[in-house]
Amino acid sequence: MSETGLMMRSLASELGRRRSRMVRLLGEFVRAESPSHVKPALDHLARRVAAEWRTRGASVRLLEQKTRGNHVRAEIPGRRGGQILVLGHMDTVYPLGTLEKMPFRISGGRAWGPGTFDMKAGLVLALFAIDVLGWVGRRPQKRLVFFWNSDEEIDSDSSRALIEREAKGSDAVLVLEPPLGAEGRLKTGRKGVGTAEIIVTGRAAHAGLDPQTGINAVHELALETTRLVKLNDPRRGITVQVTMVSGGTASNVVPESARALVDLRIAKLADRARLERKLESLRPILKGAQLEVRGGINRPPLERSPGVVELFGRAQALMRDLGVSIQECFAGGGSDGNFTAALGIPTLDGLGAVGDGAHSPREHVVVSSLPERAALIAGLLLTV
Repeated sequence: MSETGLMMRSLASELGRRRSRMVRLLGEFVRAESPSHVKPALDHLARRVAAEWRTRGASVRLLEQKTRGNHVRAEIPGRRGGQILVLGHMDTVYPLGTLEKMPFRISGGRAWGPGTFDMKAGLVLALFAIDVLGWVGRRPQKRLVFFWNSDEEIDSDSSRALIEREAKGSDAVLVLEPPLGAEGRLKTGRKGVGTAEIIVTGRAAHAGLDPQTGINAVHELALETTRLVKLNDPRRGITVQVTMVSGGTASNVVPESARALVDLRIAKLADRARLERKLESLRPILKGAQLEVRGGINRPPLERSPGVVELFGRAQALMRDLGVSIQECFAGGGSDGNFTAALGIPTLDGLGAVGDGAHSPREHVVVSSLPERAALIAGLLLTV
């Protein structure tokens, strides 16, 4: 067996003996509820995560935010030059109190609870990846920077610039978001994501006495929706979906205003300008109606570049040393890895724990997968 193969077997073996510790820490993180919009809860978890990194000898900074939760940056020095950036998030989509009806529990070889899969297990994997390097006496050659933000689920508006700054000084980025499917497929491509808002202004009137004097904003919005459907291009990976609609004030009033939110996704960065131009070119159909379009693509796509392919090949080889076959996939959702990949930094996503049910009562991770995934992360930290 090769030296790398022996290393991976050693990492996995050591981690396997500590699996119960991994599950225990996961339970602590899950019980620290952390909705994206609740700063005190997020700050509590950030302090908890920071404390774990300090016990491992990392240089830790809490990056304080005024309205969002604080972010955590932890650094492990390397023996030589270069830097690897590891990304993940602490926020979840679940409101406070979700634990009462969806408690953390172990059942059927799975750890269940809000945020287990997306992505508190990823936070645990990173900590134990560092632990196992110490247990087997290995030190990374490159500086390791772990960046955990508090607002990934709500567009990373307070953390994007910080992430991009770290990425520009990095040789590679590893994203500990969940993988895809029971096979734990790694994500070598992701769609770019954005939201557009369509705002229609018409003129109110009595729906029975003088409807002809009104301009129906809801009717105009419906007509615009049929136009938006035509912007879909599955062959190019472009999807345009009207997801939220509102308008009108009473059943006997011609609506004066209406609005819609539109989910936008693209597979190629080259399609961003083209799609946004089409949105901006929308014009009212009903005489006298006014139309305003806001927003657009705010998270560029993660494209399958040669650097991404090389990182995946390395991960595939490391897993092969463990006797495990791992595949790649293209995901329709976005992550903070989209930002780093758009800068030209090789980015490999989906390195988190195997599981399912993100953002739902079925959310869980497969407990037996935890040591294996932590070993993969540790192997990448040593060899990238």
